[in-house]
Amino acid sequence: MATKVTRPKAASTASGVMRSEDSGSKSKSASASAVSQVAPQKVTSKAVASKASDVMKDKRTSAASKSGAASALSQRPASAKRK
Repeated sequence: MATKVTRPKAASTASGVMRSEDSGSKSKSASASAVSQVAPQKVTSKAVASKASDVMKDKRTSAASKSGAASALSQRPASAKRK
């Protein structure tokens, strides 16, 4: 399976979210995960994926925060299907 990595534009956006004083902790956590995954072998942890999902659902979060969260979620391996 090919591992997804964060593209430079998404990493730049996520970096801006982490530097912003207005960003919440969930947004910063998801963005940090996205930035750290510029290396091909890293994947988003379950805990960060949960926070990123919360960021995506929250209507109050900025587009930059949602971009970082989406990047982090796209780097989570698909869960095994249950029978």
